[in-house]
Amino acid sequence: MKIKIISDSTCDLSPQLVEKYDIDILPLYVVLGDVTAKDGIDATPEDIYQYVDKTGTLPSTAAPNLADYLEVFQKWRDQGYEIVHFNISADFSSAYHNACAAAKEVGGVEVVDTRNLSTGSGLVVLHGAEMAAKGATAQEIAAECRSLTDRVEASFVVDSIDYLHKGGRCSSVAALGANLLKLKPLIEVKDGKMQSGKKYRGNIDKVILNYVADKLRDRDDIDKHRIFITHTKCNSVVPAQVRNKINELYPGFEEILETTAGCTITSHCGPATLGILFVRKK
Repeated sequence: MKIKIISDSTCDLSPQLVEKYDIDILPLYVVLGDVTAKDGIDATPEDIYQYVDKTGTLPSTAAPNLADYLEVFQKWRDQGYEIVHFNISADFSSAYHNACAAAKEVGGVEVVDTRNLSTGSGLVVLHGAEMAAKGATAQEIAAECRSLTDRVEASFVVDSIDYLHKGGRCSSVAALGANLLKLKPLIEVKDGKMQSGKKYRGNIDKVILNYVADKLRDRDDIDKHRIFITHTKCNSVVPAQVRNKINELYPGFEEILETTAGCTITSHCGPATLGILFVRKK
């Protein structure tokens, strides 16, 4: 049986990776005032920045509805494929539950809750795509990828908490204090949820390198197959500096992949956010 790998747009995989691994992307929706746009198709991160600058408010995001999933799943089933579909953590969105409802109706669809976001999810998606290329069944892919989610380590450093504040993820008092102290919070994904970690202080470009060092120094438990550098709009030299820091502290990765975060991460974190995302060894 042929296998089709599908992911929602929050996986933040680049167009090149999507093409290389033959992945179908099902977009979430971004609501900018009266306009509802498809993430990555009708709306880009730059639209988010412009909307926030103009209105002072954040756009909202919405999961694909049942009809969206039914349409995509049925299309590939009609072509003789079994499907493995990957979703952003069920704690962040109703996308997973909508996908499960559609999968039950269509049949031949395995739905995987990645328990993550951005390229934390993308790491799981690519592992599934590699398994499919080697001839694994949909059930084998889904089972192994579900077990993989516990080993994904995803985190980001945020330059400003203005977007987090606008989105209701921190209080006005906390936002004021962080801005006055020029704090740059670390956001980590654990057990399918986002939580605040270490607070850095200083210039964001230097903070990012300190954060990378904190995540990689004195480690021996990281799978060297691949690591992602994923960011929103930032100083163009920073990703290259991060790549150099990775090679200095934890040399030997088979792939160091750089991607730009899509509308979902952008709308929560704002510009100059950067994370490194990887998988721990078994």
